Amino acid sequence: MPRKDHPHTPDGRYFVAKERLWRRSDPGLPETERRAAVKALMQARRAVGMADTDAARRAARQDVQAAKERLGERGPVWWTDGAPDEGGKHPENSSYADWWSGLDRDA
Repeated sequence: MPRKDHPHTPDGRYFVAKERLWRRSDPGLPETERRAAVKALMQARRAVGMADTDAARRAARQDVQAAKERLGERGPVWWTDGAPDEGGKHPENSSYADWWSGLDRDA
């Protein structure tokens, strides 16, 4: 399945999918660390799907959370200007409303 091109906010902090802001990975992560975190995330996601007990599923989901925090997609924000995390919001209900309203979504 081809990867979709999602619009990215002008500051590079979020992409928009299903009309929600999703935090992007920390661009300051060293490539080896990013690669290791992505590998851990994929293994954890597979483990969630293969879990045969509630305890195994919970443990695998905790591993997903930990990998996403390593990537900067969850947990403390990776930017340093004090701006709040707006992940999960509809862009028109965020500080990106003007950008969103001017975006050509057909392009």
